Amino acid sequence: MTVEEIKRHRTESVLRELIPEALSHLGDERLRGLTVTEVVCSRGRSDADVYLDTTGLEDSDQRQILRQLKKVTKGLEAYCMKAEGWFKSPKFHFKFDKEIERAKRLDELFSIIEKEIK
Repeated sequence: MTVEEIKRHRTESVLRELIPEALSHLGDERLRGLTVTEVVCSRGRSDADVYLDTTGLEDSDQRQILRQLKKVTKGLEAYCMKAEGWFKSPKFHFKFDKEIERAKRLDELFSIIEKEIK
């Protein structure tokens, strides 16, 4: 693992903790309740894809939440910069994590197959 990869992983780890903390200070109850599942930074750490848990959210709710997050992104970036003393923060790109849904669906399919085999 190179030094740059170590720095990128450290930044991802820090952001995984700071973003939920920053969200908890917002006035919107829906945004305060979001769970960050993963943060993936670009090679130069100028951009960060922030993946959120979809549990209990309909598609329409997800679209509204993404719109709200787009409005507060600069404030979240500023919060992270200030908390860590960074000169600049990665630009956040919020996305909903579909992997959790896929994993649940696979578990359901495997249980169905297991029942059919018995």
